[in-house]
Amino acid sequence: MAGKPVLHYFNARGRMECIRWLLAAAGVEFEEKFIQSPEDLEKLKKDGNLMFDQVPMVEIDGMKLAQTRAILNYIATKYDLYGKDMKERALIDMYSEGILDLTEMIGQLVLCPPDQREAKTALAKDRTKTRYLPAFEKVLKSHGQDYLVGNRLTRVDVHLLELLLYVEEFDASLLTPFPLLKTVPQRQIYRACLEEMVTGCQRSSEDI
Repeated sequence: MAGKPVLHYFNARGRMECIRWLLAAAGVEFEEKFIQSPEDLEKLKKDGNLMFDQVPMVEIDGMKLAQTRAILNYIATKYDLYGKDMKERALIDMYSEGILDLTEMIGQLVLCPPDQREAKTALAKDRTKTRYLPAFEKVLKSHGQDYLVGNRLTRVDVHLLELLLYVEEFDASLLTPFPLLKTVPQRQIYRACLEEMVTGCQRSSEDI
């Protein structure tokens, strides 16, 4: 029997967070080995565990996978969260890239120099309400289904849930014009995912 996936990252959300969410949505228990010091990271490098000398890295099925998108693709494929055919996967990829773009834009604000923070915060809010959220609201409205692709849960729905929680944390008023998106975190399938994250994830809520 295969062991639990082992996640190597800092004790923070950062680039590992979407991986945690996807594993939680798949109902997969995982173990975390937090990098607590420069020496911890250096040891991973010296032992040959990091292909590109950077994290996140996930040990799964006898592999040591690097690069966030590669890890997400593998997990989504393994647990049938990646659509039923090439067309659905193309839509999932397209929507996921937009979600990850906005997630990174909001997440990077914590690292922004003070003299740039106001302008970059204003830009992130503008892009949220005029570019990204309208696009996903339009998709849901166009087919009247609960999920973005194929009327069943896929990785992009998990990424969307994570993004919407980030936006709510960032500025909840940004969600007001988007009634369909506002209901997403309240749906039962997502409540189960949220509960899994609360009970199974031990990382700090800080961003990196």
